[in-house]
Amino acid sequence: MAGKTVTRADLCEAVYQKLGLSRSESAALVELVLKEITACLERGESVKLSSFGSFMVRKKGQRIGRNPKTGKEVPISPRRVMVFKPSAILKQRINAVAHGKSSP
Repeated sequence: MAGKTVTRADLCEAVYQKLGLSRSESAALVELVLKEITACLERGESVKLSSFGSFMVRKKGQRIGRNPKTGKEVPISPRRVMVFKPSAILKQRINAVAHGKSSP
């Protein structure tokens, strides 16, 4: 299932088409939303978007990994990772499209 990749420019164009703002206002709006989501995640906060899903930051501790070429063990340092968990509504809509059903 090779689909199109949606870019920032695509999101800006969609806002422009649907809201009737100017292209520069649409781009500014998209950038503002993305910056706010990013700032919240940087602070370790979760971002929950109703009917869409949640973005969360999880901490991963140090662990031992393995170089697949050499088999040598190497330490992987602790880090934070971003996780997205889709809402049940989003999952239903995606599965309805995959099965040929239309969504509301």
